[in-house]
Amino acid sequence: MKKIIINVVIVILLVSFSGCSEGYYDVNTPSGTTTSAQLGMSDLMGPVIYHTIQAQYNAERVLGNYSQQFTGRGGGAAGATSMAGTWSQIYLYVLPNLKTILTKAEENNATHIAAVAKILTAINIGLAADSWDNIPYSEASQGTENPKPAFDTQQSIYNEIDMLLSDAITLLEAPDTSGFSIGGDLIYDGDASNWLKAAYTLKARYQLHLVEQNGMAAATAALASLANGFTSNSDDFQMNYTTKNINPWYSREILAAATSNDHDKIGDQLVNYMNGTSYPYTTIAIDPRLPIYATNGGAITDPWLGYESGADGLSSNGSSANTNFADGGFYTNQEAPIVIISYAEAMFIKAEAEFIVNGGNETSVGTNNNAYTSYLEGITASMNKLGVSATDMNAYLTDTSIDMGVTNIMLQHIMKEKYIANFLNPEVFSDLRRYDFSTNVFKDLSLPVDNAIGEYPGQWLVRAQYPVSEETRNPENVLANKKEPTVKVWWDL
Repeated sequence: MKKIIINVVIVILLVSFSGCSEGYYDVNTPSGTTTSAQLGMSDLMGPVIYHTIQAQYNAERVLGNYSQQFTGRGGGAAGATSMAGTWSQIYLYVLPNLKTILTKAEENNATHIAAVAKILTAINIGLAADSWDNIPYSEASQGTENPKPAFDTQQSIYNEIDMLLSDAITLLEAPDTSGFSIGGDLIYDGDASNWLKAAYTLKARYQLHLVEQNGMAAATAALASLANGFTSNSDDFQMNYTTKNINPWYSREILAAATSNDHDKIGDQLVNYMNGTSYPYTTIAIDPRLPIYATNGGAITDPWLGYESGADGLSSNGSSANTNFADGGFYTNQEAPIVIISYAEAMFIKAEAEFIVNGGNETSVGTNNNAYTSYLEGITASMNKLGVSATDMNAYLTDTSIDMGVTNIMLQHIMKEKYIANFLNPEVFSDLRRYDFSTNVFKDLSLPVDNAIGEYPGQWLVRAQYPVSEETRNPENVLANKKEPTVKVWWDL
């Protein structure tokens, strides 16, 4: 992947919040401001990709706590959230500029740039719909022409995602004769073939999200898309940072901790999936990826005790927790990537979809060879990506807790490995919701310890609340779609 990030300094006055009041625009135009007419497609593409990645990061800061991969300071569990940072990234910096890119691409018959704009639109509205359910889209980004856009249902957004990705695939499978390259591409450096594989893989992700709505048909559709999707780790959709423009997880978890302002702690749920507690090993001590994600402040062989969600600094065994983000960890170093979707995830999507098509459910045992092979390949891809040694990888893959055989594997084994491989990715929260936080699928999962004294005792938080700023600007439409944070999103019903 392209190991570069640009400094985003362009001031673009074509952007707007989805539901701004007209007064929002009653400002003086700054001197030296660049207008949309003066900007080329490549000028806009880099900032759009950057803010797409930032939206992912901002979402995961909350959703990673919900999915218990990490906790807040001292083990705190996150409460109801508006995820206002993600909303701003999507509606202020991304969607309006994608609309401009797409308009310019269509005017110039730049079909591959148009395809990338459609893929990025699908990613952003997908994240928004998965977070808030109904969202502004068809009437969004119209500025003063429509400062109070109506909200589209999540079902209609999913239809749009499928069309956007299908359109992108059609455009990328044909040659682009416009003479325009995909400039400003911080993901694949203008390689249309990689964007094509990304479109197919993303299509599979969103198709599998609909398994509760469409059943086995959703899994079958995902498998068909994956046949043309990612084939190796080199295809991963990610953006790397640099020592000049450092990774925000490094800034939040490592630099802040060095100044006694540390934030998050590694969650007990994740640690227990990797230290042999939830799934006892037979020949190894820990998952070799654990010290690549985290540190326990001592030797690798010392006990790894994660922070139980809402337990005020304790691990689930009652001892003081000791596991923090690793300085220099794969996802917490200055140049670390933020990943949207990976080959490893694609393999776990395939494993789950094959398991379902084979007639499997939350408690069934055994599957087909395709599911089992994909499960093992997903683990292998994850470990190769993180730089696990061949010796440690082989020891893990041959441990009987991992290599249990095609007749003994359960859905929980697939989803446990996907949970580990998708560290710091909001997709984990979608997986938890798809299976209603079932302990048959996510072993040992439980509500935060302090849930009983919280605002929603006995209930999981399953959606974000609309930001206050949006409710102020567009009150009628926000209130018409506003629901409690414990109400499931459409695809989870």
